[in-house]
Formats: sequence, C-alpha cells, structure tokens
Amino acid sequence: MTSSPVPASAAASAPTAALPSASTEASGGSHWEELVTVALLGTTRRTPPGVTSRRDAPTALLDAAAVETVRRRAGMRPGRAAARVEPVAEDTRPPLPPAAARRLTMLLADRPGAGSSGRRGAAPDLKELLPQWLATANRQGFAAPPQALPALLDAARGRTDIRPAVLAFAGPRALWLARLNADWRFALRAAPGGGAVLPGSEEPERMHTLWEEGLFAERVALLAAVRAQDAGAARDLLAGTWASERAEDRLMFLDSLRTGLSAADEPFLERALADRSRNVRATAAELLSALPGSALAGRMAERAGSCVAIDHTHVTPGPHGTPTIAVEAPHECDAGMERDGVVAKAPAGRGERSWWLGQLVEAAPLGTWSPRLGGRTPQEIVALPVADDWQGELHGAWCRAAVRQRDPSWSRALLGTPGAPEAGGPGAVSLAERAKLLGTLGVEERAEWVAGFIAAHGLSEAFQLLGVCAVPWAGPLGRAVVDALNIARDAGSYPWSFSGVMGLAERCLDPAEAVRLEGLTAVPDESENAAPGAGGYWAESFQRLVTTLRLRAAIQTELTHP
Repeated sequence: MTSSPVPASAAASAPTAALPSASTEASGGSHWEELVTVALLGTTRRTPPGVTSRRDAPTALLDAAAVETVRRRAGMRPGRAAARVEPVAEDTRPPLPPAAARRLTMLLADRPGAGSSGRRGAAPDLKELLPQWLATANRQGFAAPPQALPALLDAARGRTDIRPAVLAFAGPRALWLARLNADWRFALRAAPGGGAVLPGSEEPERMHTLWEEGLFAERVALLAAVRAQDAGAARDLLAGTWASERAEDRLMFLDSLRTGLSAADEPFLERALADRSRNVRATAAELLSALPGSALAGRMAERAGSCVAIDHTHVTPGPHGTPTIAVEAPHECDAGMERDGVVAKAPAGRGERSWWLGQLVEAAPLGTWSPRLGGRTPQEIVALPVADDWQGELHGAWCRAAVRQRDPSWSRALLGTPGAPEAGGPGAVSLAERAKLLGTLGVEERAEWVAGFIAAHGLSEAFQLLGVCAVPWAGPLGRAVVDALNIARDAGSYPWSFSGVMGLAERCLDPAEAVRLEGLTAVPDESENAAPGAGGYWAESFQRLVTTLRLRAAIQTELTHP
C-alpha cells in the first residue's frame, strides 16, 4: 500500500479524535506512542523505529503515521445508532402575517446598549414591547414561525416575566426543542407535567397513577389542572394522600385550593386547622376566613366583635354629635384562637394585644361591622373616631380584610377621596395598601381614582398606583399622566426622576395619545431654576414616547388587521 504523506500534527491528532479510548492492543498502542514521541521530539533528536538515515527520517515518520492511522481507524467497531428523534406534533394554529413576523424578528434582535450617562435616548426600547406583542399574538391565536423559535426560547431563558407568553405562543414545538437542548429545559419545567398532556377527572385511573407516582412538579401541575376543571375532584385527590404528604408539600398543595374556593372546601380546610405544621394551619385559616359563611369566619366575627363596639358615652361636640369606637384588645391568645390561625408571638416592636386584635379583625367577615356598629355603612364606620389611639391598628386590619375578601364597598371607604390632603383614606396608611385596595375595584373606577390622585398630588407618589391600572390606560388616566408630565417639565423639575413614569407611559398609554404629545417634543426654554440640560432631556423623552406609541399602534394593526 502506498501511503500519502500527511502533516505530523494531523497524524498525531486524528487517531486520538477517532478513537473513544486508548483501549487498543498492546503492540499497536506501543507503536503509535513511539511515533507520537518521535514527532514531539523531532527527527533530528530521535529517529523513527526501523529508520537508520536521519535524512529520510521525516518522510519515513509521516509514512508510518499515515499507515498506522488507517490501520487503527479500520479496526474500530461501529457504535450503536442513536434512536431517531420523534417528529414534532403539528401546530394547527394559523401562521403569523408576514408584517407581524418581520416585526417579531426585529423585537427579538434588539440589544440596546446602556450609555454611560444613563440617559434613555430617543429610540424606543424594543425589548420592552415584546410582552405586549406576545399578548396580542396569543389573543389572536397565531402560531410562532419555526425559524423564530430559537430566538424566542433564548429570550424567555433570560426573562422569566415573558416565559408563559413565549411558551403559549411557541406551542408544542418549543417543548420538542427543549428536549433536545439543555439550555431550554426551563420550558419543560414551566409547562404543566413537563409538556405532557395531563389527565383530567374524566381519566380517573391515569390521574390517580400520576398523582401517586409522579414527581412533585408533575403532581403540583396535575392538582392545579384538575382544580381548574373540577374543584371537587382535585380536593378529593388531595384528601386521599393528605396524611402521608410532607409538610412543605401539604402547604404547596393547599395553596392550589385558592382557585375556585367555595363553601364545599370548608370541611377539608377545617380538618387542616389541626395540621401539625403551623404554616399549613395558617394557610387553612386564611382560606376559611375568605369564606364569609364559614364556621371559622363566625368564630372570628364573635371574637372581633367582642373587642370593638360603639361608645355612646364619648360623643364629639356639635349639633350631630358623633359617637366613638371603643376598642378592648384581647388580653390573651387562647388555644382556640391559635387553632384558628392566630399567631401568638408578636413580631419585634409590636405589642401582643394589638397584634392579636389585628389578626382577629382581619379574619372577621366585613359584614360583621354594620350590625355591630349601629347599622352604619362602611363610609360612616371608617369616619367614626376611635378611642385610645387604636385607629391605625383597626383601620389597617380592615384594609387587609377588604383585600382578602375582595370587598369594593369597604375598599372605597378606606381609600377615601383621591384628593384628600393626606393623599389617601382613613385606613390606607401607605401606597402599598392603597394599591392593594385599588385592586379590588373595577377597571374604570380604578383608573378614575388614580387619575384624581395624580391631578391632586402629581406623579411623585403615583408610580405604584399606576402599576395596578389596566393597560392601555383609560382616557382620563392617560391625560392626567401627560398633563402632570407637562407641568413637571414647565416647572423645570429634575427630569431624570420621572424616567420610571416615562417608561411606564411608553407601555401603557393609549397609542392614540401620540397626536396630543406632538407639541411636547420641541426643546422648551429653560428657566433659571431648571436642571442643566433638562429641556433637551424632556424633549428627547417625549420624542421617544411618541415614537414608541406609534410603533405600538403599528404592531396592533399588523396583528389584528393583516
């Protein structure tokens, strides 16, 4: 056989790469190792085996290496062929319109760089438009273009906030790809049952098998899926293995009963009040207190009612004297209270009696208070003075109860008017509490209240409240935000402090507002008290806002009117 000369480096590396291990016969292995040694040292220092002339040594070494390479490759045993990959399930949804597909590519490719000055620039932040694009595409029922799936999964890997929308849009192909690429395995963890079709209550045998033998994540997904379809079947499934579950698992499973919570869950939750885990007991008590007709709610109403009453002996002066609410907080936390979810040990800095009182009032049905306090409405009750500095504790507990029980009438009373000097109602002592109370109101009422708050107090404290408003913002709310931004600009306010509101406006303002904002894109004359460069920043920010709103309008058209 005539051997073609090969480079020494190729001859040395090729067999090593070709063979999975060094498990060759002893003679062949020794010969190859000798050739490698000669190549490393050089033929001027060491000659190959069987060669006497140093002049012929380089050629002889290459010939010997080529022959040995062919011999070793020819002696390899073929490996076992891997199983064929199953084809992906068909996605029957309609494809994206071409313009929308091009827009998706642009949104996924956007990688804006952060400038050293921290300025946001005039160009839209395309990656912030991706969540809205996905939400609209999912509402329209479109399927993701196959060529966009890798970029979509990469985007979802880095942003947990868009994962559910990406997986819904990507469909079965995303799970198929996730099984082939370890970087995308999060899709299998995020999908119920790891992407498998979960059995429902109509498949009792398969459902019970998965519940008893499945992994924890699969069981959580199964319980949630069954609960959404048949609340009673999910509760029965959980009750069947409840006693043998670990405490941390019981807590997670119990949390699934929030979906579709009803009076039918009360017997099971009552039994959970005797659980050996304090966290499980507390969660069961919280769920029962959200059922105004439950026995626990009745017990809490009796306890809380014994602590709060009208004191007619203390009446405020005036033609229509107002009585006072008297509070007598519990003097002890007995076993019954603890069983019903009251935590006996107060946090650091809190008095025990006020801590117990707050828990009782929070868990008592809000319907308790009108008959208990003279038939008054929630607005009239929260307007009553409270004796002995108990007002903050009492109203704070009513706030938590209104949020837990989703009671809009009590939320309105506790919020008060948006233009109140204290920037909130009698019971709302923080922006976080006001935001939670607003969440119990309807979309339009919520937007109207926040618009009134902004008109009275400006934007400095409104960011958290804007976050609970539906998108796109209703007309009055959007106009209130734009007017407040314009006032801040004219006043020469420090512009960078409004960058968060500007970013929120880009995502939440109605795109139709772009026309009204055109006049704000010019650089204004800066007053003496204005921050240096503020006028240019404001003009740049409004230009960015207008451009983003127009882009959102184009996206909406591409997806809804192809």
